[in-house]
Amino acid sequence: MSLIKAPPLPLVFLLMIHVNYLVLVSSAGWGVSYSPSHICALKDSSVIMNCTYTYPTGYWIKRVFWTKEFIKGEEPPDLSEDPEYSQRLQYLGDKQQSCTMRLRHVTLKDSRMYYFSIITNRPDRKYTGDPGVTLTVTDLQVESPERVTEGDSVRLTCKSSCTLTDRATFIWYRNSQPLTERRDRNNELLLQSVRREDAGRYSCAVHGHNHISPAVQLNVTYPPVNPVISISPSGEIVSGDSVTLICSSDSNPPAEISWFKGGTFVGSGRIFNISKISSDEKLFGGSNTEKNNNNNNNKKHRYH
Repeated sequence: MSLIKAPPLPLVFLLMIHVNYLVLVSSAGWGVSYSPSHICALKDSSVIMNCTYTYPTGYWIKRVFWTKEFIKGEEPPDLSEDPEYSQRLQYLGDKQQSCTMRLRHVTLKDSRMYYFSIITNRPDRKYTGDPGVTLTVTDLQVESPERVTEGDSVRLTCKSSCTLTDRATFIWYRNSQPLTERRDRNNELLLQSVRREDAGRYSCAVHGHNHISPAVQLNVTYPPVNPVISISPSGEIVSGDSVTLICSSDSNPPAEISWFKGGTFVGSGRIFNISKISSDEKLFGGSNTEKNNNNNNNKKHRYH
């Protein structure tokens, strides 16, 4: 007589309960967190997009990747396969929790929203973290008055289209040479009692970055100083000779020069020619200093 054993019903029952429990848990637990959710980065810099994610038990991760497109219910394109990004993107995360990504040499065209996407072993379960992280890439521009007068105070500003996420230290340049004493966390350059030597082309940069702003010309105006009259040819001059008078003066903008003889206007411009000098022309040769100190009323110079 053979004995027939009954099946282990309690064990089968427990197994069915366990399967139902997995199905219930899998309906929740999806999530992607970006920190920060908005990034302002300088052109040509590297950007770290910090990211963490969660997913329900009962699934295993098949693929994870970043994308620049959000397509609900469909698998979006992988950013690492995009020729514009493939050489610059580095995934720093894993297939468990971290989804941090580095993007190098960012350009102005990279300004957009980026998303992290999860592909599981189940074809109907794809998840993309929306909203994603917004990246704004900015360059630098110097804002400055076009012209200032010697002795005035002038303020130059290194401007960006957004507030840089990373704390920035600004560096200033004049005529491509760094102003080493002008390094500050403030994005402004203050020139008090500006001098003519301060004129030049100013640009700015952020310490630790290669990007430098386009240069902006600062023009410093000042009145004529120490006008000097020179005579050519120098030395002894006799009646009938041709003489050239040259008036030089350091000013910005250049001075308008007028020539007078005995109170009568005889010409304008920096150079005045006398084709045949007469004996009543009282001109003095010698050094520039001697001619500059000449108070001869027969020839005068006036600056406007």
